[in-house]
Amino acid sequence: MMPADTLTYLAIGDSYTIGEALPLSGSFPHQLSKRLNDKGLDVGRPVIVAKTGWTTSELQEGIKAAGIQQQFDIVTLLIGVNNQYRGASKTTYRAEFRDLLKTAIAFAGGQKSRVFVVSIPDWGATPFGRQSGRDTEDIAKEIDAFNMINREETLAEGVSYTDITPASRLAKSDESLVASDGLHPSEKMYLDWAVQLESKILKGLK
Repeated sequence: MMPADTLTYLAIGDSYTIGEALPLSGSFPHQLSKRLNDKGLDVGRPVIVAKTGWTTSELQEGIKAAGIQQQFDIVTLLIGVNNQYRGASKTTYRAEFRDLLKTAIAFAGGQKSRVFVVSIPDWGATPFGRQSGRDTEDIAKEIDAFNMINREETLAEGVSYTDITPASRLAKSDESLVASDGLHPSEKMYLDWAVQLESKILKGLK
């Protein structure tokens, strides 16, 4: 049975959770909430703990600083692009991602079926990435390596994993998938994420 009361939703991450360079309504958490509401669920405004530029360690600190005490019906987690961008340790990323995943599960009251991890998109496919002076093939390999870690940890916990990375690479040939800053996803790309998450969340809430 679906919960009868208003559903609470916590989205934790970085600029991809905020929807950098877009109105708030264009971010994937807000588009996702709207879609779930359109399906007849009563989903409240997403609580977002995220900031542009955050790594896993900075997200950990941000969650502590937010001091959130409540539990949530839905929790999404997307983190790691800034670890990759800064050349951070993959070993450290694994340990910190594992800790963040456990935190997400705790926020969901221990109900792993209410937690949804999203893979890191490939920023190298964007105009910014192509003009960055960095090898886009190397970026893609690094993104894949970080995603291999977060995927392994997510599946080991029995949590839902949504791989949006292949579709993010379509930005190479379709700039309508990129926001006006030339780096972050557009509302169109975030809509695809929301659609993919929607069906999994509907299943997880049953």
